[in-house]
Amino acid sequence: MTPRTPSRRPARPRVRAAVLGAALLALVLPSTAVSVPAGAAPRHGEEACARTPEPLSGDARRVLDVARKARKDLRLNAVLLRVTVDGRELVTGALGESMTGVPAEPDMHFRAGSVAFAHIGTALLRLVEQRRVRLDDTVERWLPEVPRAREITLRMLANNTSGLHDYVTDPAFGAELTPHPFKQWTPDELLAFPFSHDFWYDPGTNWSYSHANYLLLSRALERITGTRIDRLVRELVTGPLGLRETRNSFTPEIPAPVLHAFTSDRGFYEESTFWNPSWTTGPGAVITSTVCDMARSAQGIGSGELIGPRSYRVLLDPGTVGLGTPTSTCPATICLKQTEERHFGLGVIVSGGWLLQNPSFSGYAALQAYLPSKRLAIAVSATKTATTADGNMAQEVAGRIAAALAPEDPLVP
Repeated sequence: MTPRTPSRRPARPRVRAAVLGAALLALVLPSTAVSVPAGAAPRHGEEACARTPEPLSGDARRVLDVARKARKDLRLNAVLLRVTVDGRELVTGALGESMTGVPAEPDMHFRAGSVAFAHIGTALLRLVEQRRVRLDDTVERWLPEVPRAREITLRMLANNTSGLHDYVTDPAFGAELTPHPFKQWTPDELLAFPFSHDFWYDPGTNWSYSHANYLLLSRALERITGTRIDRLVRELVTGPLGLRETRNSFTPEIPAPVLHAFTSDRGFYEESTFWNPSWTTGPGAVITSTVCDMARSAQGIGSGELIGPRSYRVLLDPGTVGLGTPTSTCPATICLKQTEERHFGLGVIVSGGWLLQNPSFSGYAALQAYLPSKRLAIAVSATKTATTADGNMAQEVAGRIAAALAPEDPLVP
């Protein structure tokens, strides 16, 4: 995930207040809330991730109509989606094909990339609540190999204020990755790229996105707890949330059934399903998921279900608002302005009233988003045809769904 510049629409402080109020004051759904079928919500994982039975009506039908039109307009191969309100299914669907002749289905697995960062951020906050660590502990004890480790804190790794370069945007890294998409990368190989550069700025004084931060944070949490990061996140986050289909893999394997991916990243249209994702983050945090799990993840993380009110406030703003100032050593394309309206939280992006993550790489695009003021969760995964435009098309689809259900709260990732 590479955040866009945050200057796309004027600030709306009232929405920011709604984000805080929804979780901290446990507001009830407003009378204009999205309608869902009556009845108690089943526990996540008890029901199959399957298409909502037709005929559809009301908001459920409108969402699927919006998704169908978006798939056609954006020239997408497949769109998987799930929308819930207050944890109850509004609609689950799948459009298009996984590959030629194979229909897309909602229970298909796909790469979920930076959704893992939202889980790791919440795991860190839970460890803080357990008093096993402090956010402002410096990392030299656990990460002595990191330059300036005595100045970098766990908070800085989690909120992207360490000043470390992002290896993903390093031309030298791209020159190696592009011709070798099946390469198995080690953490030390990845970290060699940011460690070869001077810091963009002194740790904690500015903001810039770097995959190296979460690679290092995963390594630190493993050393702090003595537990492998995939097991730690399952214990603290994905297990309690019931995310049975969200899994780490140490290989390019994707559990069946698989949503196949295609990309033109290398100048020609090709299948990229089993390109090696080891470069995306540290071992143990390379996840696949389903839209049903992602909708539940959006709700659980976005509502602060697993953490207390103080930690939830940190999730929303761990000190990033107001940072992101271009300097003589950090250009405006790197040190992006962090505003109340749009900023990086602790493993999540806060955009207007929404909390989200938007992974996009190697032909896979996804988005999980949660609007606390309406308890609305949207999860979308999308794959491309040879004529699909560049960019994360899942967030384009999700944006249209949000506009239909919550027009006063645009979803602008």
